[in-house]
Amino acid sequence: MVLGIEELHRLVKENNLVEGLSKRELENPEGAGFDLRIGGLYEMSGGGFLGVEKRETPEVKLIAEYKEGETKTVALQPHTYYLMRTVEKVNLPESLLAIMTPRSTLFRSGIYIFGGQVAPGYSGELYLGIYNFRDAKFEMEMGSRVLHIMFFEVKGKGNMYRGQWQGGRVATNERETQV
Repeated sequence: MVLGIEELHRLVKENNLVEGLSKRELENPEGAGFDLRIGGLYEMSGGGFLGVEKRETPEVKLIAEYKEGETKTVALQPHTYYLMRTVEKVNLPESLLAIMTPRSTLFRSGIYIFGGQVAPGYSGELYLGIYNFRDAKFEMEMGSRVLHIMFFEVKGKGNMYRGQWQGGRVATNERETQV
């Protein structure tokens, strides 16, 4: 079952479910979840590797970051893939799972955010892929609302997230053993 706004606001207040929500999300959110903002944008370079036991991600470089009170516009270049980080941090208990979807303004503009689920027990900022499918650049302000997160109750016993991305790590520094 999807959690409604009253329950989400209670969990934010009592359990710090989401940190750093905008005033809009605290006072007048839409739907049954929260809109999250883009806090960092990263370019990727080099190759990567995914094996049965080892992995290595491409190198990343922070190219834009949101700072409260400042306006910064970035251009997503045509046919280019980036990583993005949210302003907000989540702290999921064992009893909740979250799913993220891009805001419709983005896909109406040819931009797609590649996200998915956030496992019970994950704590930290969220990192997602963002891609400009068009032949023209797309400009957006850092700190703008880019995705919607919804929270679902986990029935029965679940397993807590124990992966190496805990805390919001953006990339590997070298080839590493997966847990």
